[in-house]
Amino acid sequence: MALASRDALEFPESDREFLEPQLPPRDGSTPRPDMPFTTLTFATSLDSSLALSPGTRTVLSGPQSKAMTHYLRSRHDGILIGVGTALADDPGLNCRLTGVGGYGKEGLEGQPRPIVIDPSARWDFSDDSKLFQLCRQGRGLAPWIVTSLPELPVQKKEMLEKYGGGFLQLKMVTLDDGQHRIDWCDLLKTLHINGLGSVMVEGGAQVINSLLEPQSMSLIDRVIVTIAPTWLGQGGVIVSPARRFDGEGNAISAARLKNVRWYPFGEDVVLCGQIRI
Repeated sequence: MALASRDALEFPESDREFLEPQLPPRDGSTPRPDMPFTTLTFATSLDSSLALSPGTRTVLSGPQSKAMTHYLRSRHDGILIGVGTALADDPGLNCRLTGVGGYGKEGLEGQPRPIVIDPSARWDFSDDSKLFQLCRQGRGLAPWIVTSLPELPVQKKEMLEKYGGGFLQLKMVTLDDGQHRIDWCDLLKTLHINGLGSVMVEGGAQVINSLLEPQSMSLIDRVIVTIAPTWLGQGGVIVSPARRFDGEGNAISAARLKNVRWYPFGEDVVLCGQIRI
């Protein structure tokens, strides 16, 4: 058996019980047969901020909730982020839990597939990027990069394929205001076709707010949010989906959760629930 890495995390069995009803079924079943079980999860401040400012790496989770996040990763087939998070954080997007592949267990069992939404392929990753360092160390999988480019950049494609990753080419949706966004239904179906039975969406704010739009939020099976006891202040990167309007043009709440459960983790609190449709 491989030795556990020095940066391995522990998440005791006693802390896992409350999460079990919120997680993808162990038998691999999904609520929609053509899409993966989809979990939206992120850490936020008391003022709904993910970061102090765009592009600034901001640590919010305490040690217990951080270990919980890695347990969530071990229970999902894929982790999805936007290119902004990849550019700002140079993330590893692996699971560092003791007993998962590369952390006390041979092979890559339990390691999720990183997925990066990068429509114009502007992430200039290299062999030195943390993701690929972990691949070489046998502690993580290579990413799938979702792009809308009709012609793939040859060097990036070759590097991805060298490590076992690749590009997924999907069309973007054009909104009324001219902005482009991912078609979540198309993306999730594509991930399912490629063998992912579950995926956790981790960020950043643009990706999260897009998934929480009225036409997409019904695709979310669970919401798991870590709330840290801090205010980041004005100017932060905020999770705040567009508001909705009733038939008379009156503003109503953008979304509400049901079947809500709260769990304390150190100084943080974890909120679990389902989107009320």
